[in-house]
Amino acid sequence: MDNVTMAKINLFAVLRNIEDLCVMDPVSKDLIKDVDLGVEFNVPEVGAAVLTFKGGKCTFTRGKGKSALKLYFTSPEHFNNLIAPPVNPKTGKPKTVIPIFYNVFKVKFLLDTFTKLADRLSYYLQPAPEKKDELLKDPAYFETNTVLTAYTAFYAMSEIANSDYVGKAIARRMPDGVIACEVGGTDLAMNITVKDHIFVTNKGKVAQPRATMVFGDLQFAHDLLNGKTSSFTGMGTGQFQVYGFVEMLEQMAKLLSQVSIYLA
Repeated sequence: MDNVTMAKINLFAVLRNIEDLCVMDPVSKDLIKDVDLGVEFNVPEVGAAVLTFKGGKCTFTRGKGKSALKLYFTSPEHFNNLIAPPVNPKTGKPKTVIPIFYNVFKVKFLLDTFTKLADRLSYYLQPAPEKKDELLKDPAYFETNTVLTAYTAFYAMSEIANSDYVGKAIARRMPDGVIACEVGGTDLAMNITVKDHIFVTNKGKVAQPRATMVFGDLQFAHDLLNGKTSSFTGMGTGQFQVYGFVEMLEQMAKLLSQVSIYLA
């Protein structure tokens, strides 16, 4: 597993979920209701991104931008350790990872509010195994968990296609076009644009995709993304439908298998 690709996934697929977390999770929404701050993350070999908190909302922007708190990491591994802290063998607890930062007056946000937001994100994306089944019985939790997992997977696919060795090999076989994904009975829709073997993921529907995949409902999307069922099973039951240039979807399925390696 490539550390640079992992850091790109953590920055552009995992961390970006805080934008949606602050809409879907009442606790997170309350945490940022009075925050007016831009936080810029800078990771060597990976790039930059900004989380902007204003008016009770959070916006994720790829690249540098207006920010009062700038965070710098010494390496992709340093940033990966912020997202998934290594465990201290003596205490059995995660180690504290602190980036280099500018504007000491804003660092309280990093140590307090941001840490709480990160904990809420983990609560939805990586629930404790012994609590997961019980948590998923709550419809609100189930929806948030599934939507954030879907966003993570589809954004991660583009990072893998553009950075990982195996992902690039798959991307070289992908023709230009847009792949659309929708979940029946919901507003959840995403698309991946492929141009010259470079992938870009975005939210929302597109007018004329070259290939389309439709999940029958949120439950099937959840089961497929969590490895509880397969696309072949879904095709047999009618819960998974594909249209258009199917070759693109076959390559996309290979990328999805790489996502499971990185996010296992």
